[in-house]
Amino acid sequence: MRYTNAPTLAGAALDIFDPDPVGVAVTSGSTHRLIYMNQAYKKIVGERQLGVPAREAFGDLHQTNLFAQLDQVLETGKATSLEKIPVDLGEPDPSQATRYVSVGISKVTLENGEPGLLIMTADVTEQTHITRAMEHLRQERRTTLQRYQNLARLEAQAIWTADPQGKPKEPCHDWERYTGLAWEEYRGDGWLNTVHPDDRDQTKTTWLEAVNSQTNRWDHTFRLKTHEGTYRHVRSRAVPIIEDGQTLEWVGTITDIEQDWQEERRRKLLHQAATATKDLAGPQEVLHALAEVIVSTLADGCGIYVLPETHNPSKPPPSAAELLISIARTRVAPPPTGRATFTSDPHFVRTVTTRRPIHWNFRKGESPSGVADDVRHWWTAAQVNSLTLLPVVVDGTVAAVVAAVVCQDREPLRAADVDLLHRMLDHTHTHLSNAMRFQRTQRIALALQHCLLPDPPHVPGLEITTRYQPCATAVEIGGDWYDSFVSPCGSTLLTIGDVAGHDLTAAVAMSQLRNMLRGLAMDRDESPGEILRRLNVAAESLHPEWTATCILARLHHPDDADWTLSYSVAGHPPPLLVTDEGEAHYLPDAVNPLLGVGSDLPRTSAVTTLPPHSTLLLYTDGLIEVPGEHLDNGLERLRRRGASLAHAALDDFCDNLLTGLTTTCQDDIAMIAVRLPGK
Repeated sequence: MRYTNAPTLAGAALDIFDPDPVGVAVTSGSTHRLIYMNQAYKKIVGERQLGVPAREAFGDLHQTNLFAQLDQVLETGKATSLEKIPVDLGEPDPSQATRYVSVGISKVTLENGEPGLLIMTADVTEQTHITRAMEHLRQERRTTLQRYQNLARLEAQAIWTADPQGKPKEPCHDWERYTGLAWEEYRGDGWLNTVHPDDRDQTKTTWLEAVNSQTNRWDHTFRLKTHEGTYRHVRSRAVPIIEDGQTLEWVGTITDIEQDWQEERRRKLLHQAATATKDLAGPQEVLHALAEVIVSTLADGCGIYVLPETHNPSKPPPSAAELLISIARTRVAPPPTGRATFTSDPHFVRTVTTRRPIHWNFRKGESPSGVADDVRHWWTAAQVNSLTLLPVVVDGTVAAVVAAVVCQDREPLRAADVDLLHRMLDHTHTHLSNAMRFQRTQRIALALQHCLLPDPPHVPGLEITTRYQPCATAVEIGGDWYDSFVSPCGSTLLTIGDVAGHDLTAAVAMSQLRNMLRGLAMDRDESPGEILRRLNVAAESLHPEWTATCILARLHHPDDADWTLSYSVAGHPPPLLVTDEGEAHYLPDAVNPLLGVGSDLPRTSAVTTLPPHSTLLLYTDGLIEVPGEHLDNGLERLRRRGASLAHAALDDFCDNLLTGLTTTCQDDIAMIAVRLPGK
C-alpha cells in the first residue's frame, strides 16, 4: 500500500532547513540517494557526498537497522521514529563514549514527482547518558537496599519502614510477632506504648530529632515490651531514603541485644563496685560505697545489716543486727540506722544460715512480717514491691546482710539482677575482708594500747586528763605512751614519749621504757634530767637499736608556795603552758638528745613556776605534724588553739585539740594535760 498524500519538497524549499538546530537530510528514490544535508546533520554525521545512495554515503555507519527503516517508510509511506539509537561511525574507538540519536523518518514527494524521505535527526547522547546514569543509580540503590534488608534479617528481629514524618508507614509482620501488637495498635505514635516508661521520652526525643534534622542515621538503645509481657533491651537503627534532597521514607531495624546489654552492664558494675571500694580502709566506708553503687544502678533502696562479731556459725543465727547503712533514692527518707531485730523474720535467718540470696515480690507497700516498725513504715510510704537479701561472707562467716528493694511501679529485680548483686559482693570480697580484718585488728590493738597506758592518779588540787588516739590507717599498736604517778616524796611525775616505729616491737619497747622510767623515778629523788640519763644508759645497754623521744616533768607544791615544774626534754616537742589570762607559750629549756643517743652524757633540767589556773600540756608529734609542712606551723597552730581554750573544762580542752587540729590522723597521738588550782 502506498501513500499518495506525501508532502512535496522543491529543490529551493530545502534551504529552509539550513538554520534548523535539528539535523535534516533528504534522500531520493528507492536507493535513497542523498540529495541534501543541513549543517546540524553534518555536525552529527560529518561531511558526506551528495548524489550517491545512502548505503554508499554512510558506508561507515554500523547501525544497519536504519537502512531497513528507510526502505520500510518509502514503501509504506508510514512515518516512523527511532529513539536513542546508538550511532557508531568509522572504526570503533573504545576511548570514546557511544553516541545516541533520535531519528524521525517520513515520506515526501520531490519536485520532479519522485518519492523521497525526510530524515530529521537529533543528537541525544548527553541526555541518554544522564538518563541511563540515573537509572543505574536507582538500580544500585534498589540493590543496596535489598542487600541491606537481607543482611539485616540475619540479626534483626524486625525491619520496619516509616514515612518522612517518622510514623510507621505500613504493617510490619516482624514487629507484630516480636511485640504482639496489631497494626491498628502501633500505627501513628502507638509504637511508643511498647517502649519502657523510663525510656519512652528519650526514645521519642532522639527519634524526632533524627527525623526533623534528616540526619544520616538513627541509632538508639531502649527497652521494648515483648509479646510475653517482659521488657528486653533492643537496639534500633534507621536510615533515611533520600532522593533529590527529599526524604522518601525511613528504613530501620530492631535487634534484641538483651544478652549483650546484660553482659556489658555486669562488666561495668563489677568494675564500678571494685573501683569504689578499693582504696577504702574501714568496713563502713567499703559498705557505704557498695550501697551507693547498688542504689545508683540497680535498686531504689539499700540497707546493710551487720551481724555481731561474736556470732558463731555453728550456733543459731542472731535475732538482732545493726542497720549500719541505709540509703534510698525515693522521696521518703530511708529508715534510720541502729539496732534491728529479726525474731519473726524467717527470710533473714534463712539468708544467714544458707548463705544464699533470697528474693521475693509482693504488692507494693505491703510489708513482710518480722520487719521492725521503722522499716515497715518506710516500706509502706515508699511503696516497696520487692526485696532481695544477700549474705556478705567474710573469711567464711556471714558478716553482714545486704537488703535491696525496688519501689512503686518499677520492675522488680530479676534473677539476672540478683546474680549480679551476688557477683558484686564477691568482686569486692577482698576489699571488704581486708577492711573488716583491719578494723578488728585495730580494735584489738587499741584495747591493748589502753591496757598498757594507765589511768592518771588522784592528786588533791590537780586535774589530770589523758587522751590516746590511734592512727586511722595503721593496724598495729604504736610506740606512743604517757604516764603519771606520785613519787615517795609526794611530788607528781608526768611523762610522755614516742618510740620509733609502729609495730609490735615499738609497743614492747614503749612498755619497757615506761616501766623502767617509773622504777628509776621511784628509786631516788633526782632531777628529771638525771633520771633520763640513767634511763638512757639502761636502754642502750638492753636494746641498743632503740631510739625514743621523751619528756619527764615533776610537779611540786611546797606549803604556802606556788606550784613549780622541773622538767627535761629528750628530743621531744616542747611542753605547752596555757595561762588563765588566755596566753600560751612553750617551755623552751632543758633540751637534750633523744633517748638511745649520747650514752652516759649528762642531761639538763629546767625549773619554772606555774601560775594558778594554768594548764600544762604534754603531747606527741602526731598532734602537730602535717606531711609536707614545716613543724613550726603545727606548733603555732597548737599554741593558738590552746590559748583559745584557756577557760574550757580540761576534758573539753583535750577533745577540742584533737578535733580542731587533726582532720585526718596520720600518726598516733598521746596527750596528758594538767590543770592547776587557784590560790
